[in-house]
Amino acid sequence: MSMYGRDPWGGPLEINTADSATDDDRSRNLQDFDRAALSRPLDETQQSWLLGPTEQKKKKYVDLGCIIVSRKIFVWTVGTLLVSALLAGFITLIVKTVPRHHHSHAPPDNYTLALHKALMFFNAQKSGRLPKHNNVSWRGNSCLNDGKSTSSSSSITKDLVGGYYDAGDAIKFHFPASFAMTMLSWSVIEYSAKYEAAGELNHVKDIIKWGADYFLKTFNHTADSISVMISQVGKGDTSGGSTSENDHYCWMRPEDIDYDRPVSQCSSCSDLAAEMAAALASASIVFKDNKAYSQKLVHGAKTLFRFSREQRGRYSAGNEASIFYNSTSYWDEFIWGGAWLYYATGNSSYLQLATTTGIARHAGAFWGILDNSVLSWDNKLAGAALLLSRLRLFLSPGYPYEEMLRTFHNQTSITMCSFLPVFTSFNRTKGGLIQLNHGRPQPLQYIANAAFLATLFSDYLDAADTPGWYCGPNFFSTDVLREFAKTQIDYILGKNPRKMSYIVGFGNHYPKHVHHRGASIPKNKIRYNCKGGWKWRDSKKPNPNTLVGAMVAGPDKHDGFHDVRTNYNYTEPTLAGNAGLVAALVALSGKKSTGIDKNTIFSAVPPMFPTPPPPPAPWKP
Repeated sequence: MSMYGRDPWGGPLEINTADSATDDDRSRNLQDFDRAALSRPLDETQQSWLLGPTEQKKKKYVDLGCIIVSRKIFVWTVGTLLVSALLAGFITLIVKTVPRHHHSHAPPDNYTLALHKALMFFNAQKSGRLPKHNNVSWRGNSCLNDGKSTSSSSSITKDLVGGYYDAGDAIKFHFPASFAMTMLSWSVIEYSAKYEAAGELNHVKDIIKWGADYFLKTFNHTADSISVMISQVGKGDTSGGSTSENDHYCWMRPEDIDYDRPVSQCSSCSDLAAEMAAALASASIVFKDNKAYSQKLVHGAKTLFRFSREQRGRYSAGNEASIFYNSTSYWDEFIWGGAWLYYATGNSSYLQLATTTGIARHAGAFWGILDNSVLSWDNKLAGAALLLSRLRLFLSPGYPYEEMLRTFHNQTSITMCSFLPVFTSFNRTKGGLIQLNHGRPQPLQYIANAAFLATLFSDYLDAADTPGWYCGPNFFSTDVLREFAKTQIDYILGKNPRKMSYIVGFGNHYPKHVHHRGASIPKNKIRYNCKGGWKWRDSKKPNPNTLVGAMVAGPDKHDGFHDVRTNYNYTEPTLAGNAGLVAALVALSGKKSTGIDKNTIFSAVPPMFPTPPPPPAPWKP
């Protein structure tokens, strides 16, 4: 009888139980078997079972506790790490010891350089208690009693400290100041990346906030409805040979003013209220990340706009504002303010108002009047049309707005066509300056605004992947618009027949006799009274203080310029003018590829789900 067991290394293991062989025979047989079995190679484990403890061979594996790895792989890994570490240290040593050659960045372009200066003008125009780092050495705190007038004609007593002086005087005109802040906010909303690249984003936001904080003082901003607001602080009327001390009769540093500064208020001032609403609404988008402040601005804007609609009238009717900043209509401000409030709130009732046919008709938006193509502190139609064209280009809200939005878009296209040299809508000087105000004085403010609109429309089309636009049957590239803007701004920067930069402090040849009280009187610890400052007004010497960044009124229609302090038609700068300049400069600065911020302005606008148009009337045979 045979029994078969299993050989643990393969093959049968036969045990002959019936064999009567002796133990010696069995032992011999087993030894033969062992030799046969061991003639095959055995692994270490098998050898240890059979042979017991033997001399340890070098291990092929390394036990790391949690894993077992091949000794060869382990040695290679550790060796590689050590070599890498030595190599890295060697390279670091070389890098630190070898002299470095710094590759300088390309120098800033002229538009960026001019932008730095143009913003400084606003620092020089600040009224009230100045911030610690205002960076205009010859300016100090001024007019700290504004609002506390002792004039018998002014019954208002409230805190009106702050804000900005309008021009070369110390009057605070709220209508052009509001437009200036709206323009600055618009430029920040569109070009915040360019401001940041220039290192001026915080600066321009501080300028806007200084203006917005002051505007909130000029009416009851916590109320939902108001019946009156402040339109002006200070007085400038010297007609009829008046010798009463005021901001135009006297020539004094703002810090030394001791005469009474009356406060003007209005109860029917739709244009002013709607413009200030636009300023606060646009600023609320600039400061949208500061929710509490942004909402405060939005609430104020809503209150003002309601007031503008409920109590109709022109703010300048029957008062001295008509001499300096006369408003011709308030219908354009309704469209402009309505558009900005729609962007700030997303409330479609504002968009419905801004696209109301009747309002546009009253404003003369589509009458084909050439002057309606010219954006200014008085006429906002060209700006409002572009602002609403933006909505159509990027959101296309459809019915019921499409028809009016398309009309505004067409009007914007016509405005842009009128800027091109190929058309003769506007005359140009021999030096190439477009005459948007038909040869009248102080042309540069209108040109700066036009340059901003042209560049912005060009960037809108680029962002919408549209290569250009039509003027009648002719197609024009967006590059043509940028070229127009550049030639006009380059003229202002010094590329003109006189080789004169019209921005103070920019270039080597710029106006030295700017019509500006603070800049023309030395800061020498001597207080000059009302008439005492006249000698500085009439002096032929250059201003002792440089009003950095001020864009003066500009040349005449023959490219001529008289650098004379007493001739404000050549040498006086304004808030509104510099705001348009800043907007144009930032739009042209840096890389064209940076473009606009397409979405920020739409932050509050809800998703668009166009309402289908009404069905056609039933067919009748």
